Amino acid sequence: MSDVKFTVGGAMEDDASRRFIDVWHRAERGESFHERHLAFESWDALARVLTGKRMELLRYVRRHNVTSIRALAKALSRDYSNVHADVQALAGAGLLDNSGKGVRADYDAIETKIAI
Repeated sequence: MSDVKFTVGGAMEDDASRRFIDVWHRAERGESFHERHLAFESWDALARVLTGKRMELLRYVRRHNVTSIRALAKALSRDYSNVHADVQALAGAGLLDNSGKGVRADYDAIETKIAI
């Protein structure tokens, strides 16, 4: 398992360049790693993707084997169309895998760095 790291605001290009160089050096040393970085231009952009209901959904998916969006909606006692929209938004942001193997969140934590 790995963590997901968010960068919100600030000099995203500089941060991405620094991460790329770090990964390059780690690869040269033969280190194996799996990291997922997501960048949001502002707090509002992050808040539009990561709502309270979507955090609840992520926590449930992380802890349970979810075979379908319909099963997820039933388990969360929520309307199917709302859960479907949430899954699509989270998958689009790279926070969920909604492949033929069900709905998965293959990470343990979300680490956030917010520029002020």
